[in-house]
Amino acid sequence: MTVRVKTNSNIDQPKRKPASPERPFVLVNMAITADGKIATANHAIASFGSSHDHDNLLTLRAGVDAVMSGAGTVNSGPITLGPGPVKYRRMRIRRGLAEYNLRIIASRGANVNPDAEIFRHKFSPILILTTDRATPEQLNPLRTLATEVKILGPREINFRRALQWLREKWNVKRLLCEGGGELNDALFRAGLVDELHLTICPKIFGGRRAPTIADGVGVTKLAAAAQFKLKSLKRIGDELFVVYTAAAKNF
Repeated sequence: MTVRVKTNSNIDQPKRKPASPERPFVLVNMAITADGKIATANHAIASFGSSHDHDNLLTLRAGVDAVMSGAGTVNSGPITLGPGPVKYRRMRIRRGLAEYNLRIIASRGANVNPDAEIFRHKFSPILILTTDRATPEQLNPLRTLATEVKILGPREINFRRALQWLREKWNVKRLLCEGGGELNDALFRAGLVDELHLTICPKIFGGRRAPTIADGVGVTKLAAAAQFKLKSLKRIGDELFVVYTAAAKNF
C-alpha cells in the first residue's frame, strides 16, 4: 500500500537543486527504527529496511556523483557503495551522470580494513579522507588500494575543506552520505547537510548503546542544533519515507 501523506515533491524523482560552486550539495540517507536506532546495541543487525527502502537507497545513489560512508560502515560487511544493478546504472546515464559513482570513505584514523569488500570492486575510483592521526602503517596499504588518500586535518577531518576539494578536483556536484552516526554528526555540526532522507521502519531496538543517526560529539545547546524543514512524507506499507531540507540558519 502506498499513501502519500504530505508532499512538496516526488521522493523518487527529486528536483535536482543546483550545487554550490564551492562544494557539493549533500544528502544524508538513513534507515531508522521507530525509536531512532540505526543498528542494534551490539551492531549485529544494521540492515532492516524493506525492499522499498533498498530501492530508495539505490535511486538516491543514481542521482549523485559520489557516495560516502565512514570506515565502520565499510568494514561491517559486503559493502561496495556502488550504483547497484543495471537498472540504476541506466538511470544514472539518463540523468547525465557517469555509469558508476565515485566512492568515498571517511575515517579520521584511517581505520579501514584493507580486506574490505569495497576494494575488490574496481568499477570506480575510491577516495579515503583522513587526518594526521593515521599512522604510516595504516596509510601505506590503503594508498595501494585506493585511488587517492587525502589528509584533511590534524585530528579531525575538515569536512568543509574536504567538500571543496571534492568539488574542485573530482567535480562532485551532489554527494550522498550513508553514515554512520559519527560521520553524520560531523556533517550536521559543520552545517553541511542540505537534505536529510529518513526511512522510518516499524521496529524497536532499544538499548542506550545502540547507535543513532547522529552519534559523536553532538551539541550542548538547542540553538546549535541543525535545523530542518519537512519537504515530503510518503508511506509505503508500514514504512515512512521522510525528506527534510536544511533551514537557512544552517548556512
